[in-house]
Amino acid sequence: MEHVLACIDASRYADSVCDLAAWASRRLAMPVELLHVVQRSDAVAKRGDRSGAIGLGVKSSLMEELVSLEAADAKLKVERGRQLLAAGEARLRDGGAFDVRTLHRHGGIVETILEREDGARVVVIGKRGASHEYASGHIGSKLERVVRASAKPVLVASRDYAEPQRIVFAYDASPAAERALGRLIESPLFSAMPITIVMADTNADGAAHRRALDDAASRIGAERQVTTMLERGKPEAVIAKVVEQTPGAMLVMGAYGHSPIRTLIVGSTTTTMIRTVHVPVLLVR
Repeated sequence: MEHVLACIDASRYADSVCDLAAWASRRLAMPVELLHVVQRSDAVAKRGDRSGAIGLGVKSSLMEELVSLEAADAKLKVERGRQLLAAGEARLRDGGAFDVRTLHRHGGIVETILEREDGARVVVIGKRGASHEYASGHIGSKLERVVRASAKPVLVASRDYAEPQRIVFAYDASPAAERALGRLIESPLFSAMPITIVMADTNADGAAHRRALDDAASRIGAERQVTTMLERGKPEAVIAKVVEQTPGAMLVMGAYGHSPIRTLIVGSTTTTMIRTVHVPVLLVR
């Protein structure tokens, strides 16, 4: 059965992820799979292995102590994960989620998410993880990897949750944007929600951009409440301005249309928007 895959850790974003997943569950009438992954850590590597500089007896004792510490650390993480999942499940049920099942895994976070997304309609994840939750100038180290590798739409939760009331759709007629437009048209996640389609006019070819906007609006359908906006300026600035001026907004956009190498050189609109807006962002690859 299709479901909403919600991924939580010990960061402050966990509550927002659960609230957003409950919203998606209600609109899609699908259960939520609540996932927490315990990453394996190497106690020797974490503390620095300098045991070669000391005698054999002391080295053996040190290794035993490190193994014992690692086992205790792993046990603590498992227990912490159980409590986190229990609290998340309670929050989801209080939020009206269609149904909830929890899953506790050991291993790589990105690899586990990709493994579990097979039956998912959408993946919900926080903007930052526990180790970077206060790094406001960055996004989580795992987030871009998940979005680039995932075959599913990824819904990125901001720190503070507010139920989405309107869609701001960042459109540039790219293949990724066309796939996002298809989701807007077909998915019950967005049914009956007003939509603002925004396009940045970066090369003064306003007539062509206006035709593309009108075509996108017509494909959504006359029965939907659709507004189009064509604004001069850089996409990051134009999109951020419209999002800020739209109460209850959720941003929908195609994601990472260029290769990681090109992104490294010229930057990414996708990353900039995730980093700077304070609303949920649905990314479609």
